[in-house]
Amino acid sequence: MTGTTLRIDPNFEGEPQIPEIPPPADYPFEPSPDEYSAEVFDPSYRSRRETYLALIRRNPAPHNPKAPWCELARLSMGGNPHIGIITSAFDHIHDRQDGADAQLHFVLRLLYQFSDQPALELSLLQRAQQVVLDSKYWPDEPGVDAMTYWTESHYLLFSAAGCLAGQLYPEMVFTNSGLSGSELSELHRERLLQWMNLRFFTGFSEWLSNVYYDEHLTALLNLVQFSQDQEIRQRASMLVDLLLLDISLNQFQGSFSSTHGRGFGDSNKWAELESTTDTSKLLFGKGLFSISDNTSAVAFALSDAYQLPTVLFKIANDHSRDEMLNRQRVGILVKQAGWWGLKTRKLADVLHLLTFEAYFHPQVVNSFIKMANRYGWWENQLFEPLIMRKGLLKTLHALRLLPLFTRLFEEDLGRTAREQANLYTYRTPDYMLSSAQDYRKGSGGHQQHLWQATLGRGAVCFTTHPARHTGPPPNYWSGSGFLPRVAQLKNVLIAIYRLPKSIALWVPNELYFTHAWLPRDQFEEIVEEDGWIFARLGDGYLALLSQYPYEWRDSPGEDQNREIIVAKSRNIWLCEMGRKETSGEFKDFIQAQLQSEVRFYDSRLSYTSPTQGRLQFGWNGPLKRDGREIPLDSYPRYGNPYVQVDFPPEEMSIVLGEHHLNLNWLTPTRQSSSFTS
Repeated sequence: MTGTTLRIDPNFEGEPQIPEIPPPADYPFEPSPDEYSAEVFDPSYRSRRETYLALIRRNPAPHNPKAPWCELARLSMGGNPHIGIITSAFDHIHDRQDGADAQLHFVLRLLYQFSDQPALELSLLQRAQQVVLDSKYWPDEPGVDAMTYWTESHYLLFSAAGCLAGQLYPEMVFTNSGLSGSELSELHRERLLQWMNLRFFTGFSEWLSNVYYDEHLTALLNLVQFSQDQEIRQRASMLVDLLLLDISLNQFQGSFSSTHGRGFGDSNKWAELESTTDTSKLLFGKGLFSISDNTSAVAFALSDAYQLPTVLFKIANDHSRDEMLNRQRVGILVKQAGWWGLKTRKLADVLHLLTFEAYFHPQVVNSFIKMANRYGWWENQLFEPLIMRKGLLKTLHALRLLPLFTRLFEEDLGRTAREQANLYTYRTPDYMLSSAQDYRKGSGGHQQHLWQATLGRGAVCFTTHPARHTGPPPNYWSGSGFLPRVAQLKNVLIAIYRLPKSIALWVPNELYFTHAWLPRDQFEEIVEEDGWIFARLGDGYLALLSQYPYEWRDSPGEDQNREIIVAKSRNIWLCEMGRKETSGEFKDFIQAQLQSEVRFYDSRLSYTSPTQGRLQFGWNGPLKRDGREIPLDSYPRYGNPYVQVDFPPEEMSIVLGEHHLNLNWLTPTRQSSSFTS
């Protein structure tokens, strides 16, 4: 296996920060990179924290909006921060750029935790205070801007920031809303509790996101550390526990390389570029301190109010068992909004439904248009593809035809919606296979990453339908133009694609083929025979088969000898994993696959797996094993060796050996047998 030069593209939101103020004289300019750890590099959390903070001090901050957090870490270590990076965060918020809500959490931690630092001049702190007082915290406040308020992560970031900002200045007037701090804090408290309740009961719609879990954790940790509201602190701690449980269950050797509700191409391909790797290495000992696209690891390192339950550390490192199967259900169905207490005509509730990005769901779309009119969203660049349809949408809204219209174009207009998903992860000591089962087949996709096989930090495989070569997601590697129908049974996965040629109002489809990412240079062996592609890393094996002939990308660039293209609008991809312990030598695994019977019938398949028996699956109908149906939906909230709890739960108990964590949401109480130190 040879090394690879990675193109750093952390897929952050907002503009790169280019500070005008020069750095201090002792500021580092040459990077001092960390080494990836597939095993726990240090058993002591305290020691890992010191290693991480010292590494930040030796490295320049990244050139993106997450850079200011590195300066907080530098301050905590007694170093001189780059004031230009700090003030560029102020500018980001003042200009109301997208991602300003995340920057607010940096400024709030600066004011709460570092306002007594001699390295920070009074004028800087006064400007930080004014930025907080002048900010816009909700779309119903005055002003047209370019900010996102409505996704799951942004809703949390804004509501948590409103709570903490109001608490910090309870008697002062916030200039944009005209509210006092105490009024602002109480208003956002109710919003925040609604968000929290739904996430405990139903999980995160941005499921297992190796991008947005970083932002969830950062906001929640600020609440745990600084909120004076005991209920908010307790519930925030419990949700941090569940986010870390998700990472623990669905990561392999420090790489959060599972299915993702929202993900980007580069962070799916390369473990070094995903946003939680710093956090995984800090908390669980595995991964990489990349110092490129992470804020939550700094938030953990600077916080003492949150303590990591030992059981979560143990689960993250419980890789000795022969197999671990996790099934979990996340999210809600928008048509069931009323069951969750959400009214589709009440704009405050609709904004919460927009955390699932269900803008054009027939039950939501009328209220969405009302909000776009009321809050000036037609001027928001994030909805730019819809501006040319503004007249049509307003006319249909006035004629009460909009729900019917959205049903007709549901494949395209509903692509961003992240409704309920059933997740399946199968892990052994040598590989992990993860997917979202039978998720919205044939619908337009957005940032959903429906399946991935992982054998090592760069040794991964997945398929997508590339909607277009460039542009926002869905594009060539991020998300899918149209979603496949996926089914997984332990170490076997089937992904069926049928790409329709339909009229698109939002994302016109440019490309009519599917492809796989399988980087040859990241594996120790690649063998191709009878249409199968076999790959090995260590004692882990992968077999990939396409229904139709494939070809490797041979043109120069990052995708050369890493991308496999099948030039068909319909195709079935079959993946089976193996390992030396159960499959014998690599040659034995290959021979068993070559002797297996595979029959394709247009968009159906019959496959006699060497390990799972005769599997039958198609675009329609159930998954069958040896004639018996295998359920692909109605999963529990969690179903794995450590926690078994129905959907939705009121409490859950997480257990591994003598270690346990009990979470009761109604009380609310959080009890852990012990915490890491």
